[in-house]
Amino acid sequence: MIDQEILRGAEAHLRRRDKKLARLIEAHGPCTLGERRRDPFHVLCCAIIGQQLSSRAADTIESRVAAAAGARARFRPAHFLEMAPESLRLCGLSNAKARWLKALAEACAGDPAYFRKLRRMDDTDAIEALDALPGIGRWTAEMFLIFALDRLDIFSLGDAGLRRGLNRIHNGGEKLDDDASLVITAKWAPYRSVGSWYLWRAADTKALPTEV
Repeated sequence: MIDQEILRGAEAHLRRRDKKLARLIEAHGPCTLGERRRDPFHVLCCAIIGQQLSSRAADTIESRVAAAAGARARFRPAHFLEMAPESLRLCGLSNAKARWLKALAEACAGDPAYFRKLRRMDDTDAIEALDALPGIGRWTAEMFLIFALDRLDIFSLGDAGLRRGLNRIHNGGEKLDDDASLVITAKWAPYRSVGSWYLWRAADTKALPTEV
C-alpha cells in the first residue's frame, strides 16, 4: 500500500511540473493507486488471463478459471499445479495461457521467496526478471510493478491507454512519437506511475477539462 501523504506530495509535484496534467488532477481528484494490498501471484495470473482480451471477456474467463480451480478470494500456485491443462482450456484459455499459468505456478512454488526477491530489486531489474517468465512481457511486468508492487515511477510506452491519454492532453489527440512521449513524462519523475493514473482517466473520459 502507498502512504496517502506520499500520493498527495506526488500530485503536488506533478502539478508543478506539468500544467496540462495539473488540470487533469484537479478534474479527477486524488489518485487512488495503492489503496489496498494486492497479492502478487494473483495479479500476475489475472494479467496472463486478460492478455489481448476486453475487460468483460477477461473477467468472464477469470471467473471460470477460479470456479474450476476452487479459488475463492485469490489464485495460489497450488490451484494451477493441480489442474490439467485441458481443464484450463475448457475455461476459455488458449493453450499458451494454460502453459504460462502452470509455468508461473511452478516457478513460484519452487521459490517461495520469489516475490520478496522482486520487491528488493530496482525497477529495471524487476522488469527484466519478470520478462524472463513465460507469457510475461514488458508491458505486463510494468503493470505488475505499478499495481502489485506499488512502484511510483513507471511509465509504459507500450500501454495504448497511456499513449492515448498523453496524446489527448499534450498534442490535441495527434500521436506523439516515443521520444516526445518520454521527454514529457520524464518531467514527472519520480512519480510517473501517479501521472499514468491520471492519463488513464483522460483516455477513458470523453470530455476533458476545457483548458487542457
